[in-house]
Amino acid sequence: MTQQNYSDGVQQYVEKGKTMSAAVKAQRAMMRGKKFDTIAVHGIYNMQAALSNQGSIIEPAYLSPAQHFENSDHMEASLAYLMPSWTYSRIANPTQGYLEETLALLEGYGYNGDVSAIVTSSGMSAVFMATNPFLERDGDAPINFVASAKCYGGTFMLFSERYARERGAELRWVRDPLNLDEWAANIDQNTRFVFGEMPSNPSLGMFDIAAVAGLAHQHGIPLIVDSTIATPALMRPLQHGADIVVHSLSKAMTTSGFAIAGAVIARHGIPSRVGPDELRHNFAMYVKLLPYRDHGPGLSPFSSLMILNDLRTLRSKLDVMSSNALQVAQFLSQHPGVEAVFYPGLPGTPEHDIAQKYMWLVDSEEEYGSPINRFSHLMGFTVKGGVAATRTMFDHLQMIWRATDLGRIKTVATIPAISTHQQQGEEGRTLAGVPGNLVRLSVGAEHPADIIGDLEQALSAVSQKTVTQQTSR
Repeated sequence: MTQQNYSDGVQQYVEKGKTMSAAVKAQRAMMRGKKFDTIAVHGIYNMQAALSNQGSIIEPAYLSPAQHFENSDHMEASLAYLMPSWTYSRIANPTQGYLEETLALLEGYGYNGDVSAIVTSSGMSAVFMATNPFLERDGDAPINFVASAKCYGGTFMLFSERYARERGAELRWVRDPLNLDEWAANIDQNTRFVFGEMPSNPSLGMFDIAAVAGLAHQHGIPLIVDSTIATPALMRPLQHGADIVVHSLSKAMTTSGFAIAGAVIARHGIPSRVGPDELRHNFAMYVKLLPYRDHGPGLSPFSSLMILNDLRTLRSKLDVMSSNALQVAQFLSQHPGVEAVFYPGLPGTPEHDIAQKYMWLVDSEEEYGSPINRFSHLMGFTVKGGVAATRTMFDHLQMIWRATDLGRIKTVATIPAISTHQQQGEEGRTLAGVPGNLVRLSVGAEHPADIIGDLEQALSAVSQKTVTQQTSR
């Protein structure tokens, strides 16, 4: 049914919707002129919105699952997507909307084009919603997708098990994401999308976003970047040619740890070989109104509010946590009990030059006098002595939490081979560069001396155990 076939009553709501959309667009445009920290604090929630919410200066949590409509015309116009509405929280919700607008503004900071965002129930649901629409079948023609093997274990399993094994899409892993020739060799006329994680979890892999985006665009396909570890405070891939950015909001975007969530953030006008024009014009909105509606990965309004609250101080927290992480990485790189440290902030590492190119603390020149690099809160290191020594060190941590978590305000460690990357098997871990003696360390906002002290005593326990075993012989 075309729009002109709707009743006069419905058309009145369509016109009302245009006025509502224009007001949001004007507020969004105004906020794009503000600094990053101001956007993080306010989003698009302003005084006018507050007055319609009993004067609340904080975005309200709309916990009701459904919207009440004025009449049947209002309901019809809303459910036909002819005017802004939230209808049902599986599709949209006002609190989710405030978060989505804030994320789009933060990820689009410094980018000249239009950007839209959707939030999801987890980081993995975000990866799924960002990639699944491009795997649409076109008869019996073969399809493939290209991805960096240095990625989170959940992403590895989604791609290798759900997409490749169960659905028959050919998965082409890039073993060395720094090697542009390897990316180029894997992309062809049947490739649907290119996916990279930067920095990667847990090996801190990197790739040249602009160069890989150029390869993808030569073939008319999108580059999707998982930028969870960097957050928009340190890197915004849309500025460098990426088309879609995914985040696990559960990590450094929600340092408190009070929510599990994900986000898909896309520029308008992306390339794609499949899908309707709406997908290319505004990918995030297309996904939200159709595939997202049908798959049902909606985010709790309460979780949305928790994330909004954490986002308000994102830049300052990432500054502190990244600065701490560099000091910890420098300590570990000099420790005799450590085999290797994987942290792009360390000169001499293969990823350092690319990290210096892309990872900058946003608006740092206004605080520090000149732009400064920050290399995130996450690192990996391997313990001398193999798996047994690694577990000894890990078990002796006294302040650093042992958990499959990262991005916390508290420092957290895990052994990926027995946790986040366990299910992909030895072959998969070798492909992804995840040895059994690798420890993933997410550095928090504690004083770095205390973090270093805990690591030092835990590593000392390894050497003490070795001496004890040799003496007992």
